[in-house]
Amino acid sequence: METLLNLFSPTFPTFFLMFVLLYLFAFFVILRNWGTKHRPDAASCLLSLSHGTPAVIMAIHALRNAPTPRSFASPNAAFQNTVLEFSIAYFLMDLIHYLVFFPNDILFISHHLATLYVFVTCRYVVRHGALAIIVLLVLAEVTSACQNVWSIARLKKADVPAAAKLYEFLSPPFYVFYSVARGILGTVVVYKMGVFYASGAADNAIPRWAWISWMVVIVSAILISLLWISNKWIYWYKEKSLQVQKKVR
Repeated sequence: METLLNLFSPTFPTFFLMFVLLYLFAFFVILRNWGTKHRPDAASCLLSLSHGTPAVIMAIHALRNAPTPRSFASPNAAFQNTVLEFSIAYFLMDLIHYLVFFPNDILFISHHLATLYVFVTCRYVVRHGALAIIVLLVLAEVTSACQNVWSIARLKKADVPAAAKLYEFLSPPFYVFYSVARGILGTVVVYKMGVFYASGAADNAIPRWAWISWMVVIVSAILISLLWISNKWIYWYKEKSLQVQKKVR
C-alpha cells in the first residue's frame, strides 16, 4: 500500500497547482457576487476548507500506517512526506493570499511563515520527526470545517439573518471543540515532544537546531491559539450577559 501511494500520490507542485485553481475558482466563481469587503476573507476560508478535512484524513492514514518502531525521531515515511507536501502547498497559497490582500496582517503572515518553516525543514532537510508534526496537524485541522463555516457565517451575520443564527449556534460548540483540540490535547502532545527532545533521544536523528526551533514555533502557536480562543470566550460571555440584562429590563 505504501509503495502504491508513493508511486501515484501527487507531488508538491501538483498540490500547489490544485490549491491555486481551487482558490481562483472560489474567488472568481463561487464568490463572484460577494462584495469586495468580505470576498478575500471568504476565499481564504474556502481554501482552508479544501485543506483541513482532507489533511486530517490523510494524516490519520499516515499515522495508522507508520512503520514501527515509532518515535518522535523516526524517519519520515513516504506517505508522511505526502501529507507534509499537501499542507506546504496549502500554506504557501494562503500566504500569497495574505501578502496580496492583507500585507499588514503580521500575525497571520508570521504564523504561515513559521508553519512553512517547520513543515519544509521536516520534509526536505531533516527528513525525520514527521510523526510528531502530523499528530499536531490533526489537532490543528480537525476543527477546520467547523471554524471555516463559523468564520463565513461571521462575515455575513450583519447582512443575512440566517448567517447570524448560524454564527450564534456554532460559537459555543466550536469554542469547546477548539479549546479541547488545541488547548488541551495540543498542549499534552507538545509537552511530550519537549520531554522527548530534551532527553536527547532524538539527537542522532534530528539536529538540535531543528527540534529547538520547531519547539519555539509550536509553543508560540499554542500560546497564540490559547489567547485567541480565550478572547472569543470572553466576548461570547459578554454578549450573553448583555442579552440577559436586556431581557430582564
